[in-house]
Amino acid sequence: MNERYTRHIQLEEIGLSGQQKLSEAKVLVIGAGGLGCPILQYLTTAGIGTLGIVDLDTVSLSNLHRQILFSQNDVGKNKAVVAKEKLLTLNPETRIDTFTFPFTEDNCLEIIKNYDIVVDGTDNFVTRYLINDACVMLNKPVVFGALYKFEGQVSVFNYKNGPNYRCLFPIPPSAGEIPNCNEIGVLGILPGIIGLIQANEVIKIILDLGEVLSGKILYLNTLNYQQRLVKFKKNEETFNAIRKKEKPEIVSTNDCLFVNSISLQNIKMDDDIVWIDVRELHETPEIYNDDVLKLPLKSFENKLEISDDNSKKIFFCQSGIRSQKAAQIAMNKGFQNCYSLKEGAKELREWLTGKK
Repeated sequence: MNERYTRHIQLEEIGLSGQQKLSEAKVLVIGAGGLGCPILQYLTTAGIGTLGIVDLDTVSLSNLHRQILFSQNDVGKNKAVVAKEKLLTLNPETRIDTFTFPFTEDNCLEIIKNYDIVVDGTDNFVTRYLINDACVMLNKPVVFGALYKFEGQVSVFNYKNGPNYRCLFPIPPSAGEIPNCNEIGVLGILPGIIGLIQANEVIKIILDLGEVLSGKILYLNTLNYQQRLVKFKKNEETFNAIRKKEKPEIVSTNDCLFVNSISLQNIKMDDDIVWIDVRELHETPEIYNDDVLKLPLKSFENKLEISDDNSKKIFFCQSGIRSQKAAQIAMNKGFQNCYSLKEGAKELREWLTGKK
C-alpha cells in the first residue's frame, strides 16, 4: 500500500488488511447528484478499488450549489462522465465505470450484479423501489439516503439478510405526495452531510466495523441537530413477493396507475405529436423546434393551454417522473391522447436532432 492511505493504515481497526479490503471492493453509486458527489469523492479517496456511476442526467446551473464535483464549465455535460474525470484526478488508482443510459427494469440486474454494495443517491420513488427489488433478488446491500428541505435520512437495506426498503415503506406514495428538491428546494449543505454518512456506512460494511444502520433509519434535522434513530423489523412477505418475480418491476405511484408511457423507439416519423416540456424554465437551456411547448409543472394547476385535438401529447422532463404527474393532471382535466415519455430530455434532444 502506498503513502496515500497512511492515515487509514495507522488505525488499528483498519491496518493493511483493511485497506486491502477497500482496494478489492466494488461499489455502485446510482445517482451522481447532490448525494452522489460527496459519496463518490470520499469513496474514491478512501481507496475503493472499483466504483460504478449510474447517471444519464446532465449538469445544470441549478445543480452547482450542492453538486460539488461540478463547475460552471461542466453545464450541459453528462454527470457520470464529468464525475469520472474529476475523481480520477483525486485517485487515479480507482477504476471507475460509467453508465450513462436509463437505469430500468430491463438492465438493472445486469448492472448491479458485478458490484458488492449499491448506494442509492437518487431522488425519486420509482428508482428507489427498483434498486431495492433488484438488490433483494441479487442479495446485495443498499446504502440509502434521502433529503427533504433541511432534513435527511440514512439507512442500510438488505444487509446480511436484514430488512429491505419495502419493510419500511411497503406502499409507494402517491405521485406528488412527497415533492423532490426540484419542486421545493434543498439546503445546499444537506446532501453533503447525508452523503458522507452514506459513504461512512459503505466503509463500515466493507470493513465490518461498528454498527451498520440495518433495521434502523437515522433522521437528521440540520436546523436544530435533532437526531432520531428509528428501528424497524424485517417483513418476510416483502422478501417472498420480490423473489417470486423474474425481474424487478417499475412501481406506479397510486394516482398514476393509468398514465400511458411511451418510448422514443415506438414513435413514428409521421406521428402527429405535441411535445410538452414540464421542467422548470431554469432547467431548459436547450433550443427545440416549434413543436415543443414549455409548460413547467407548477403551472399545470392553472389553465392548461394545449390544444385538445387528436394529436399525441407527450410530456417529458429530466427523467420521466414529473412527466407522469403532468400527464395525469392533463388527463384529469379531460385531455385525450396524453403520454409520459419514458426517456428524459437529453435523449429526446438527441432523437429530435437525429430526425432533422
